[in-house]
Amino acid sequence: MSKLDVKPTPEFEKALEIGRPPNVAALFPNSRALIVSGKVVDRAMLEKGKCMTIAVNGRSSFVVRGALRGAQRANAAIILEIARSEGGANAYCHVNLWNLAQHVNQIVNELGLTIPVAIHADHYGIKKPEDMAGAKAEIPSLFDSGVTSIAIDASHMPDDQNLLANIELRDYVPSWAGYETEVGEIKGKAGLSTPEEALFLIQGLNAHGIHPDWIALNNGTTHGLEAEGEGIQVELTRAIHDALAPYKVSGAQHGTSGNSYERLRQIAEQTRTTKANVATALQMVSWGVKVNEYGNAMLDDQGRFIKEPGKGVDDEIWAEMVAYADKQGWSGGNYKKLNLPFECRLLGQPREVRERMVQAVEDFVAALLTDVFHADGTADIACKLINEAGSFDLGPKGERIEDPAEWTTEKIRARAASMDVDKGPEGDFDD
Repeated sequence: MSKLDVKPTPEFEKALEIGRPPNVAALFPNSRALIVSGKVVDRAMLEKGKCMTIAVNGRSSFVVRGALRGAQRANAAIILEIARSEGGANAYCHVNLWNLAQHVNQIVNELGLTIPVAIHADHYGIKKPEDMAGAKAEIPSLFDSGVTSIAIDASHMPDDQNLLANIELRDYVPSWAGYETEVGEIKGKAGLSTPEEALFLIQGLNAHGIHPDWIALNNGTTHGLEAEGEGIQVELTRAIHDALAPYKVSGAQHGTSGNSYERLRQIAEQTRTTKANVATALQMVSWGVKVNEYGNAMLDDQGRFIKEPGKGVDDEIWAEMVAYADKQGWSGGNYKKLNLPFECRLLGQPREVRERMVQAVEDFVAALLTDVFHADGTADIACKLINEAGSFDLGPKGERIEDPAEWTTEKIRARAASMDVDKGPEGDFDD
């Protein structure tokens, strides 16, 4: 795709002038990339209705480039993200929390794209109270680097500590930025979230004047490969979203890769979900690993990934990747750790190989946005919302309903102690 394929509209030009948050404008003063707050993308989905966009985990520059091209084809507002586990201080990806905005800005300007893009720091994990001090220093650095949206994920801790961590860290997130919170770790069918837990978190935040744009749930999915065969529980998701309706919070669907398109359509059409994370499927598609129609990687009789000849990475380099993984003892979902050591190796492939990697991602993303998520046309809606607001900041969706006096630290802890919850088994459930 070249610049000649895209014709900027007057609405885009106006949104470009006023719609970029101050951190983005300062970082890229001469840019024509419409990098926006996550709030803008969420509102565009709500405005269209019964749709959601992809939050692309940009584990490689190939995935980032392909996703942006696919979103342009669909004329859809999109989110590019990287999780703290993927691209934080202990990154296993070359693309990280501090350079993702640079990747997006460069590619959008190179190709002359006109879609609004939010830069999301996903699963910014707080696993214990001792993590808070480091988070207070690090979170501002993310926004200094072009992040426009963040997920504060303290779901690893008990409910009261999760809520209190969100309250304490909210002051470190700009008020204009997209904001996601999470209840229940993503553990598949174990430790499923409940309306009671979700209400506890959202009501407590509301009492403190905090209005999240999204809430992520454990509604039956897993990160990585979808091996359970059950996946997203639509009825549970709808029940929780219905309970949260007065607070106007949208849903963030994690663990999307491998779920049936019919189930994903139901999530888009029957719940308040506007953001659906896609990571593993795009990684596998870019590599040329054989996947089923839903993007779930297929395995041979020995449990190994099936590389399709002539697709994705060069076959000889794929053999190197497999040998490297074997040496490290990596298999299955742990193949994600190949992203960092092999990114530059893959960038050195012939142009036609690099292009087919990007094209595979572009085709997958364009089809998903248009045929399953129904997000086509939301780029124009996002520009309209920015222009109507006359600002990069669309403000909160909700208003304070809860009484702050009923949500003091002491009362939060007492409420949490009275809830009957099942968090599921202990373990490492990072994506």
